[in-house]
Amino acid sequence: MKSIWQQILRYLYLRKPDPEAPHNTNIFLMHSMNRISILLFLVAVIILLVRLLKHLW
Repeated sequence: MKSIWQQILRYLYLRKPDPEAPHNTNIFLMHSMNRISILLFLVAVIILLVRLLKHLW
């Protein structure tokens, strides 16, 4: 079983894709949506951290 971190790195193109993974349009679209979701989540976390640090200073 693959770890969640390996899968996230593949979504963000930081690791080589799995050569045994199936290639079709539906999987490509699913991975694209997951990639967008992860990036938006990271942006939101960064914004929340910046606001928290500004509030504490």
